[in-house]
Amino acid sequence: MNEVVHFNQMKIQLDKTLLLYNAAMDEMVTRIQILNREFKIENNYSPIEHISSRIKSVESIYKKMKKYNLEVSLDNMVKHIEDIAGIRIVCKFTSDIYALVELIEKQHDIQILQHKDYIKNQKPSGYQSYHLIVSVPVSLKEGCINTKVEIQIRTIAMDFWASIEHKIRYKYEKDIPPHVQRELKECADIVKFLDQKMLSLNEEVKQGQSEPEDSMDNMITALKDVIQNQ
Repeated sequence: MNEVVHFNQMKIQLDKTLLLYNAAMDEMVTRIQILNREFKIENNYSPIEHISSRIKSVESIYKKMKKYNLEVSLDNMVKHIEDIAGIRIVCKFTSDIYALVELIEKQHDIQILQHKDYIKNQKPSGYQSYHLIVSVPVSLKEGCINTKVEIQIRTIAMDFWASIEHKIRYKYEKDIPPHVQRELKECADIVKFLDQKMLSLNEEVKQGQSEPEDSMDNMITALKDVIQNQ
C-alpha cells in the first residue's frame, strides 16, 4: 500500500494529533499577545510588529519524514518533526527579539526544548532569525499533554530577506545557482548592517541624545549608506 495513502488513512488519530498542535499553537499565540500587551503597558512600546501561525500540511510532514529516512508513523511524526506547529513573530529591532525570548523563557509552564540563534550565528546562506522549540501544555478530557511548537522571531528586514529567499529556493527547487546565492548573501549582509544601524539610532533616540529632526536625518543617512554599500 502506498505510504501516503496509509498515512492519510490514520484519519482519527491524525486529526486528534493535529488538534493538539493547533491547540498548542493557539495557546502560545495568546501567551505572546498577552506578553506584548503587558510590555507595552510597562514600557509604552510594543516590541512585536505582527504574528503569524500555521500548521504544517500532511503532505509536508510526510515529505520531511521521508527526508529524515523515518518510517511513516504518528509516533515518529510527534517525536521527530519539531515544526508541525509554527509561529512567526516579526519585531522592529534585534533588541526586541532577545527581550521577547527572555519573556517566553520566564513562562513557568512553558518548557524551552531548544534555542537556535541564527542572528549571532548566521547561516552560510545569510539566513538570520531566532528559533525556539517550546513544549506547551494542552488540556484535553484525558489530561494534559505537552506539545511542541516552533517559534521563529526576526526583524522586519530579516523577514523580508527570508521571504524572497524562500521564493527563489522554491523557483529553483532548492538548487540555487551560485551567482544568485552570492547575491542573496550580499543582501543578507546589508540586512544585518541595516538592523544594526536602526538599533543604534533607536537607542540614541531613547536616550534623548538627538532631536527628532536629527534622528530622521540619521535614519536617512543610514539608508543611503546601505544603498551605497551594495
